[in-house]
Amino acid sequence: MFGKLKNFIAEVTVELKKVSWITRQELLDATWVVVISSAMLGVFIGCTDFVLSKFVGLIIR
Repeated sequence: MFGKLKNFIAEVTVELKKVSWITRQELLDATWVVVISSAMLGVFIGCTDFVLSKFVGLIIR
């Protein structure tokens, strides 16, 4: 049982050494892309919701 676990951990360690990890700068750049894209999408959805709710309000009256 413990032999299998030890073997598994050794294999995981070997595989993790093969991984190409991103640099700190790449991580920060990707984070900013996500933050800015999310903010722009949020503003777009908010504006669309506002305009459509006003339009529906005019139709209902």
